[in-house]
Amino acid sequence: MTDEPGIVITGASGRMGQMLIRTIAETGKGRLVGCLERPGHAWIGRDVGEAMGGAALGVVVGDDPLEAFAQAQAVIDFTAPAATVEFAALAAQARAVHVIGTTGLEPAHLAKIALAAHHAVIVRAGNMSLGVNLLTRLTQKVAAALDADWDIEIVEAHHRMKVDAPSGTALMLGAAAAAGRGKALDSVMVSGRDCVTGARERGTIGFSAIRGGDIVGEHDVIFAADGERIVLRHVATDRTVFARGAIRAAIWGQGRKPGQYDMMDVLGL
Repeated sequence: MTDEPGIVITGASGRMGQMLIRTIAETGKGRLVGCLERPGHAWIGRDVGEAMGGAALGVVVGDDPLEAFAQAQAVIDFTAPAATVEFAALAAQARAVHVIGTTGLEPAHLAKIALAAHHAVIVRAGNMSLGVNLLTRLTQKVAAALDADWDIEIVEAHHRMKVDAPSGTALMLGAAAAAGRGKALDSVMVSGRDCVTGARERGTIGFSAIRGGDIVGEHDVIFAADGERIVLRHVATDRTVFARGAIRAAIWGQGRKPGQYDMMDVLGL
């Protein structure tokens, strides 16, 4: 017997799904008890280790989340907004900790996730790495220390396959900067400048997104004033940092009261 929680990985064939599976197998933190893919996927019915091109892991990929969640203490989910909402309701029924790394969630998705959090622990973050969460806290503190004469720009870069922009991490950083100034991000956010935009409006927070190659994740928070700049930067070179953080969140959530948490809670920041 082991005290490590049984974990189900959704989106098993994806970049993060495979990284999570490898990290659990290599570190022994948590027990892999289930892997999910969409109905009709080529991996359904196969041992996930063999499907990934390695040794068998004794876990067969399935397409029934209710069956998989029933035997789990935690679900780690880096999929798509519609799928994540469905998984949140089912994980809540199973009273499993639901760790959400999915980005691109809209207000309607978040409202449904909040309902699920009445019954189970949900840990949701735009980024699971320790470094990014420290950067988020620093961003808020620097923004609080500087007035609106300092323009704030957030520049993020990711691989060519990423489908949403700005990234969830960029939005997390923007929200922290806005909070440092006592503002809601929606009221000061400027994204996707094009054509003749006119001069920058004082107090806004700008976003730029770069997509190319296999960039794992790079985020710069630029504070720019006349004559000087402050640049806070985080560069991820290996998705393992996100996997380790997500697994840590799944373990941390065991025995917590139902509700929504983030990586600041997990890391004690």
